[in-house]
Amino acid sequence: MHRRFVNLVLYVAIGGIMFPMAVLLVWAFAREWPWPHLFPTAFTARGWLYLLSPSTGTLPVLLYSLLLSSVVTFLTLVLSLPAARALAFYEFRGKRAIEVFVLSPMVIPTTAIAMGIHVNFIRLGLADTLWGVVLVHLLPCLPYGIRILTGVFSALGDRIEQQARVLGACRLKTYLYVTLPLISPGLVTAGIMVFIVSFSQYFLTFLIGGGRVVTFSMLLFPFIQGGDRHLSAVFSLAFIGTVLLWVFALEALVRRWVRKGQYFYL
Repeated sequence: MHRRFVNLVLYVAIGGIMFPMAVLLVWAFAREWPWPHLFPTAFTARGWLYLLSPSTGTLPVLLYSLLLSSVVTFLTLVLSLPAARALAFYEFRGKRAIEVFVLSPMVIPTTAIAMGIHVNFIRLGLADTLWGVVLVHLLPCLPYGIRILTGVFSALGDRIEQQARVLGACRLKTYLYVTLPLISPGLVTAGIMVFIVSFSQYFLTFLIGGGRVVTFSMLLFPFIQGGDRHLSAVFSLAFIGTVLLWVFALEALVRRWVRKGQYFYL
């Protein structure tokens, strides 16, 4: 009975995910879908032609957004690793306050923080620049990276690292050949989450980029707000497809790096 209930919940969850995706896929080719027709009455490829047309410049913006979010993901993971390790393994005064401070961007409204950052970025010459957008994207991304990796470090512990040090490995080799392979699943999870958060940012990009830094989400939201369901569906599928391709590429890259036999290689 318990197993049937679990399977039922699983099937309902899968259906809850697949049904909206199916509707989105139909809208991506529907020109007219009036009520109460169960299926569209006319089809079109207008949105796909618009997406792929060189004159619209959509694909360069998509690649630009992919590069920007990849840079943000890399920087977030680099900054999150030492912070997460310190929060997981060390006890020090003010640790709880730092944990709350790290998670504060997830609680405090983004608008309240972004306005103050924008003023300072104007003074520093970072407003309306790519690096200004990269830096402001770190604000919502770092809490996720640090929180996920802190949990990974806490669950893993440091005993294996200590054994590697006892066997003669230096700190660098221990970190490269023991720590990083062991936490690689957590790195993938944190990387996926951070990339999605950065790739979907609209307000921060618009505010700090000043319209000069245009990302794919800035092209997507006007279609959603304008009520063009066909173009919204096409751009949404392109958004989802890009994220999935990036996720598969990241998993393949990490799996290739952490291949069998590389663990504990000193």
